[in-house]
Amino acid sequence: MFRLREGFRMSLWFVPAVGVVTAAALAAALVALDRWIPEGRAPSLLFGGGAESARNLLSVIAGSMVTSISLIFSVTMVVLQLASAQYSPRVLRSFIRDRLVQAVLAIYIATFVYCLLVLPTVRSAQGEQEEFVPALAVTAALALALASLALFVRYVHHIAHAIRAVTIINTVACETREALEQMYPEKIGDEADRDVEPPRGPPTAVIAWQGSPGVLVAVDEGALLEAAATAGAVVEIRRMVGEFLPGGAPMFDVYGQVADPTVLTECVTVGDERTLHQDAAYGFRQIVDIAERALSPGVNDPTTAVQAIDQLHDLLRRLAKRHFPSRLRVDQSGQLRIVAPRLEWDDYVGLAFDEIRHYSGRSIQVARRLTGAVDDLLTVAPPARRSALEEQRELLARASDREFLDFADKQGANEGTLIS
Repeated sequence: MFRLREGFRMSLWFVPAVGVVTAAALAAALVALDRWIPEGRAPSLLFGGGAESARNLLSVIAGSMVTSISLIFSVTMVVLQLASAQYSPRVLRSFIRDRLVQAVLAIYIATFVYCLLVLPTVRSAQGEQEEFVPALAVTAALALALASLALFVRYVHHIAHAIRAVTIINTVACETREALEQMYPEKIGDEADRDVEPPRGPPTAVIAWQGSPGVLVAVDEGALLEAAATAGAVVEIRRMVGEFLPGGAPMFDVYGQVADPTVLTECVTVGDERTLHQDAAYGFRQIVDIAERALSPGVNDPTTAVQAIDQLHDLLRRLAKRHFPSRLRVDQSGQLRIVAPRLEWDDYVGLAFDEIRHYSGRSIQVARRLTGAVDDLLTVAPPARRSALEEQRELLARASDREFLDFADKQGANEGTLIS
């Protein structure tokens, strides 16, 4: 189900395909309704022209839809190329999943198919054959054309804003916040007690991954917990969500006996790339990549890097007081069943700041913003999580001493600010 959902959300064909089916059903229904309406009883607001006028109108709408579809595809491909080159190839996922882009393609393709299906039903008067003009269906085609025009204007407006750096960064940050809410809720259930100890000694069996190589994108811990409890074993997951999983690499260490190893491997989903489903660190990675690209000599845009730091600051501030789930998971009887690797607070802090600090060079703007973010996080972080921030503060001070020769520049870099 996870693969199907991600496949549909990442596809540019699913929503247009639904639109085509809807258009076919709508065309058949409206033409049938037109046949049912007695002649001369149609409302005055409907199309009132003859058969030739109806054919011309439907033909013009269908032809314009084809031209518009080609234009929309071209614009979309150019935007994807620019976003990939200017910011990061990893942000393309947000563009492809954009519902407005999929909706625009859907309504244009659906309108084209609708006109093609209605067009053959228009008949001119020949001999004893009476003229038939599906006034309701032709009026609906005109309404779809007007809706397509309005949506195209909305699409141009949307794309103009979507390629801005701040919009891309905010989009990734919003998706990451949703992932954090899912992965680190206020209360974590089914945690192991403090007195539960991890297994010691060599495992009874090592289960390797026999599928295609890829990135570990999801682990169904509920199903894995049930399988381990049924077998009376303890299962240690060797790989963390987001890691690359080569074919034949160890995936599970089993302490006990599991009759069918495929029961465990079926709890794992491997894909071509990382997702935010169970991997909030991937959101951090995307934002950090944008900041690094902005700080490269070819781009040299520290303001965009600061905008990325703003969002990283907010994400860490939200995470600072969140309870991290235990690596040890127990069943309903309190017996240890799963040992799962987890990212800790220190890992997120290092991911957010280390690389940006390294690439910031002599940018006082970036140095001051990084320092301001760390100083603010120190005011909200619990005592147990202050050490990683204090280490970052010291590293920033050393970097300022190393990069800035003038005393005033060093002092300015170490002051810190929350202004972008």
